[in-house]
Amino acid sequence: MTSLNQDIKNKLKRLNVFEKIIVINLVVFLLGLIYRPLLEWFELPSSFNTFILQPWSLVSYAFVHYEFMHILFNMLWLYIIAQWILNLFNPKMALNIYFLGAISGAVLYVLVYNLFPDVFMNSRLVGASASIRALLIFLCAYMPHKEFRFFTLSIKLWYIGLAIVILDVLGLISGIKDPIYGNSGGNIAHLGGAFLGYLYAKQLARGTDIGKGFEKFVDAIAGVFKFSNRKPFKKVHKNKNKVGGFNKSDFNEFNKQKKIDIILEKISKSGYESLTKEEKEFLFRAGK
Repeated sequence: MTSLNQDIKNKLKRLNVFEKIIVINLVVFLLGLIYRPLLEWFELPSSFNTFILQPWSLVSYAFVHYEFMHILFNMLWLYIIAQWILNLFNPKMALNIYFLGAISGAVLYVLVYNLFPDVFMNSRLVGASASIRALLIFLCAYMPHKEFRFFTLSIKLWYIGLAIVILDVLGLISGIKDPIYGNSGGNIAHLGGAFLGYLYAKQLARGTDIGKGFEKFVDAIAGVFKFSNRKPFKKVHKNKNKVGGFNKSDFNEFNKQKKIDIILEKISKSGYESLTKEEKEFLFRAGK
């Protein structure tokens, strides 16, 4: 049993950040099958008065799925998009887009439902679609002229992004006309996530990472729960394996990240196709 637990821990450590999110979603889904009322505390309510009593639902709703097809398609999309985005960008920034997309979708959902109560019936929002939309539209807006190969067709990413947004708008209109069988809430959240992804991409292309503030906020919260094991007055020995104050592995990682930043800056200015074969291969290896 100990060997099995250690093997599971080792496999989990090797997963990338989005594969870990997929695992969390699957665990939550299974918990919902066992005892559904437990997950109701994590759903996002459309009523503002209810929402303020469970503010954590601004993010937690993105981990809740009840239908098998819902979680299947969401997790497949997330896995596919993750391979792209982690090959080009660092995991922290990708997570910023993911969670800010969830928050943006949630905020728009609550706002619309409370501003137009005569149009939309009270409901509750679940699912990771807004986060996934944010990642997808981010890629489409950041590299609009990058071509996606679909069998014999080559389609530019911005066409794909535009088509997805149009489908969400049509879905919203359809949901208003048929509130019983439509999915107005889901489409509103999709548009909120899409807006965040587009805004993030355009600001990043101008040299501004709008997720840095959110990243610092999350790091600060995580720091509260970290306890240091370092003892006072501990003697520090000089490490001969350091380069410029860094461990050799840290120094190599620093150089690797600098090279990635330079390549990403080149993409933002001239597009993905401007990269040399060596630069594309380096980005591919870096994302592994």
